[in-house]
Amino acid sequence: MYAVIRAGGKQYRVAPGDVIRVEKLGTGTDGQVEFPEVLAVSGEAGQIGKPADARVLGSVVEQGRGAKILVFHYKRKKQYKKLRGHRQAFTAVRITEIAFDGQSFKAAELPKKEAKPKKVRAAEEESPAKEAKATKGSAKKKAAPKKAASKKATGKKK
Repeated sequence: MYAVIRAGGKQYRVAPGDVIRVEKLGTGTDGQVEFPEVLAVSGEAGQIGKPADARVLGSVVEQGRGAKILVFHYKRKKQYKKLRGHRQAFTAVRITEIAFDGQSFKAAELPKKEAKPKKVRAAEEESPAKEAKATKGSAKKKAAPKKAASKKATGKKK
């Protein structure tokens, strides 16, 4: 099941679970987005139709700006050079549902990320180890100081 939608002047072929980057959108409530222009929807057995009541829903994953593009204007022999940079804003949207003709195709739920537990045990284990090292170090003999390197005579004569 897939649908063809129009967003930001471009057309996208989307299926439930796809993540697409569209032109920056003003997000709706709770990061949910509905694409009003559905151009085509594929049904079962390869049927493709132009629906009047189809809807495509998505959730905002990320908003950001793309890579920098350098725009360089140049006219030869006229000493004219102009350099500009541009970063296009985007919104990454994950398609969650395609509803068409009384049917609803939903994407599988993503597993929620769990916070990593803090390493409290490692800190407790280090403290006895440090104490053991300290007791071993006091029992060791002190190393003899290093001897200074002898200076060699340079072969200069006065």
